[in-house]
Amino acid sequence: MKTATLPSLRVDPELRAAAESVLEEGESLSAFVENSVKAQIHYRKTQAEFIARGLASLAESERTGVYYTTEDVLSMMKSKLDAAKAAKAR
Repeated sequence: MKTATLPSLRVDPELRAAAESVLEEGESLSAFVENSVKAQIHYRKTQAEFIARGLASLAESERTGVYYTTEDVLSMMKSKLDAAKAAKAR
C-alpha cells in the first residue's frame, strides 16, 4: 500500500518547542504528530457514536414512553458489577 502525507502545518515556534519537549526517548516529532492525529480520529469517532446512541435512546424513550431515572440506571449498573465480581471470585 502506498503511503500518503498530511498537509504541512505552520505553527508558532512555542508550539513546536512544547511538542518537542514532551517527546519520548527515540520518538520523532513526525511520529508524535501521527499518533496525535490517530488519537483525535479515534476520540471523534467514539464521541459521534456515543451521541448517536444517546439520540437513539432518547427516540426510543419518546416512542415507548419508558424513561429511567439516574437511580434506576445506577442500581442496574451496580447489580451488574456485583454479579461480575461474584463470578470472578468463584
